[in-house]
Amino acid sequence: MPFMKGREPVRRTLQYLNASRLVLKDKVKIFSVNYNTHGENHKGAREFVFWNIPQIQFKNPAVQVTTLKNMTPSPFVTCYFEDGREMIIDMDNRHRDEILEHLRKVVGKTDEQLAAEALLAEKKDNPANFGYGCDRHCICEIPGQVPCPGTVPLPEHMRGKYVFGLASS
Repeated sequence: MPFMKGREPVRRTLQYLNASRLVLKDKVKIFSVNYNTHGENHKGAREFVFWNIPQIQFKNPAVQVTTLKNMTPSPFVTCYFEDGREMIIDMDNRHRDEILEHLRKVVGKTDEQLAAEALLAEKKDNPANFGYGCDRHCICEIPGQVPCPGTVPLPEHMRGKYVFGLASS
């Protein structure tokens, strides 16, 4: 597989990209990371960019994600909001997990919001959804489908015991 080449190819697998815990709020439009490629106080920022930025890009397709290298003495994240505000978050001497947890608290959606959005996305008005809690109780309520055998008997040519000759015995 050609996509499994390079440094740590696991970062490009769908399972890894979906495993992100950071989904940015809807008001965030630009997510910018500033860090240096050398220096001990930038190590957490480098690891965060290497491991977590692909996940953030995958989970937030409407957000522009930029990385700016070797332009600042200390690493930081800048979030630009749709109303023109901006928020600067310091990443100096932090591990990548600490950075991720801090970003989840500050600019990420809560677990309750994510659960509610997943429920809404799952429960759209889709005619294939039927059963308890949906608009239709049974598939037979959709026009063009075979009626329920419990209410209307099936024609004999659709029943196995007549087709295979078992009803005569």
